Amino acid sequence: MPGHRLARLYGGNRAHLRGTLIEIACDESGSEGEKLIGGNTAVFAHAGVHLSHAAAANGIERVRARAPSPTTEYKSGIIRRSKHREALKWMLGPAGPLLGNAHVLLIDKALFATGRLAGLLAAGPDLAGFLHREGPRAFGPQRWEAFLAAYTDLLRGRNGRAPATDPGPAFHLLDALLLAAPPGRLHDALGGLQRARAEVEALRERQLAGDRPPALPSLDPLIPAIAGAVAHWGAGGGPVTIVHDRQTLLTDERIAGLKELLGASLAGLRLVDSRTDPRVQVADLLAGAARKIAEDELHGRGDPELTALLRPYVTPASIWAPAG
Repeated sequence: MPGHRLARLYGGNRAHLRGTLIEIACDESGSEGEKLIGGNTAVFAHAGVHLSHAAAANGIERVRARAPSPTTEYKSGIIRRSKHREALKWMLGPAGPLLGNAHVLLIDKALFATGRLAGLLAAGPDLAGFLHREGPRAFGPQRWEAFLAAYTDLLRGRNGRAPATDPGPAFHLLDALLLAAPPGRLHDALGGLQRARAEVEALRERQLAGDRPPALPSLDPLIPAIAGAVAHWGAGGGPVTIVHDRQTLLTDERIAGLKELLGASLAGLRLVDSRTDPRVQVADLLAGAARKIAEDELHGRGDPELTALLRPYVTPASIWAPAG
């Protein structure tokens, strides 16, 4: 696995916001709900910006001047094009509008899914990181991914209908991996998952029994991303209100669940059409660019210059393998 240099440093400074009510505009890139493995993206990115409407609109116009597009709404797909590299460098760099006024939470979806498996064993990120490294090494990337996809499918919410996933194949894959695993920590961890089969099936039955999906789905990275944004910007003790691009996964029920979970630290969360709020458009630019840079890094084709420019925005709460 290539070294992930994105997680080494975070340089944000929010001391000037201490104790005040903060409104953050957020957007995401790479959201596929609870489908973590085998989807269209390997990385989920969630960005938050603390800018005025005027500053955000000015930032969009300055980006547009450097990377022209006839589109009415300027989206991240434009600035991610290789021909607009200089505009992206300006946006992320010290002359742009974002440094010190924005954050990005990155989630390696495969590592996030592995963390949920480790959670079934009441284990923490240390075991998740170990499985994330050693599973593909021991069994091959394709075989490990097939197991991870099958197993995490069992933990997905109902999403309005009973999933077609049969639990049998996932446990058969686990049995086969256990037989092939060398003695040691990897074998012991897979054995723990095998012994937890009854608990997994009970959890699945509880999910299937509900008439509605859970308010806070355990496999959707959007939920911890929003919680992370509140924790990040509210670190000085003040409440945070979120303005978020419209997202079908953010149902009234899930927003209510977030408010219950986060208490007074989340003063409000409202969904807006990004076309009406330039701050959300800026968050879209940052989230989309961050996901592309991170995916390139994850797949061993990272751009050192862009990675270095992104690094100050990446929060320590990101779910990302350490370098090396």
